[in-house]
Amino acid sequence: MDWTNKTVLVTGGTGSFGKKFIKILLEKYNPAKVIVFSRDELKQHEMRVAGFNQENLRYFIGDVRDLGRLRRAVEGVDIVVHAAALKQVPACEYNPIEAIKTNIEGTSNVVEAALDSGVRRVLMLSTDKAVSPANLYGATKLAAEKLTIQSNAYAGGRETRFSCVRYGNVVGSRGSVVPVFLRQRDSGKLTITDARMTRFWLSLEQGVNFVINAIEKMYGGEVFVPKIPSTTIPDLAKAIAPDAELEVIGIRPGEKLHEVLISEDEARSTIELEDMYVVQPATSPWFGYEWESKGNKVPEGFRYASDTNTEWLSVDEIKEIVNPIEKEFLAGKLS
Repeated sequence: MDWTNKTVLVTGGTGSFGKKFIKILLEKYNPAKVIVFSRDELKQHEMRVAGFNQENLRYFIGDVRDLGRLRRAVEGVDIVVHAAALKQVPACEYNPIEAIKTNIEGTSNVVEAALDSGVRRVLMLSTDKAVSPANLYGATKLAAEKLTIQSNAYAGGRETRFSCVRYGNVVGSRGSVVPVFLRQRDSGKLTITDARMTRFWLSLEQGVNFVINAIEKMYGGEVFVPKIPSTTIPDLAKAIAPDAELEVIGIRPGEKLHEVLISEDEARSTIELEDMYVVQPATSPWFGYEWESKGNKVPEGFRYASDTNTEWLSVDEIKEIVNPIEKEFLAGKLS
């Protein structure tokens, strides 16, 4: 794909993913224009003074809950990356209707605006918590996934196509446990919820590169899932503070021991490639089935979960991933 003639809009553009995505896109792909769409003018200002002030970068204040504002924002846009979401599990549990308005209704608004304005490609960011959700955040992202994928049926003769990317925890992103452990390290004690807990992990840059790859390859209707390693939470704690005491405080409401990226039911329509899985539309008759000639169907009963993963990070490998995050934290750039 030639990005140099493309206009890209990023919802949630001032978030952890949005900033890294825009940085890499500007440095490596030189698109015609990138639009930061977000609701916080202070974060946009801070982003601008931090060096995001290129001539082909625009800042657009708006909320995905506001369909009219979204319609104005996507005029002339070729690609939408939908990263805006309420994602803190406790906050979503305590404010359920707010999570529904942003994560579900906001996604519906992105779909409507994209269809009405002739956007060519829309990629929505999802999470492992959308698979068999145990909390409201996961449930809203599952609904957002379904909305996004099924909206290909509404495209009709239009060229608009919708797909999703679903991956695990991003090291050092806003809300990640890594900054929590870094803050606790000086006390000599780290709090973990359960010593048996496992999680999928990838770096912010890996997530961005995977999203760019998915945009370039999508036909519409797919959920792209990267092959990523797992780690245990005690190993993560050991990599950050090897001498610290671990205090087990118990699993929080809505939290899982292990995360799942592909369920057994989804496996029936999943294709395995060298570096990722592609979950094809289960029943819809339109498109998204081109992947069957590019990879292999996963076996019956396949389940991609963090505790049964075949790839695991060692403590030393975790340290390599955490090191740049630690430098940002010590420099006061990560809270």
